[in-house]
Amino acid sequence: MQLHIAEYPQLRLIAWNRKDDDLIEEDEALALYERNWRYVDRAHITEKEQQLIDRLVAQYGNGVLHV
Repeated sequence: MQLHIAEYPQLRLIAWNRKDDDLIEEDEALALYERNWRYVDRAHITEKEQQLIDRLVAQYGNGVLHV
């Protein structure tokens, strides 16, 4: 399944080199979060984005966010 980068503010922040209307595979999104977690503003993660991260971690990360 693919995600619209622009729908998730912190993902948009860490995918700065991509266009807002780009699509990204879910496993690639999790890899971006994990590689760039230090740039994620955790105080400003929306509920929608947190639910996405939780789902990606459960589905692709075996329940572990590797940061």
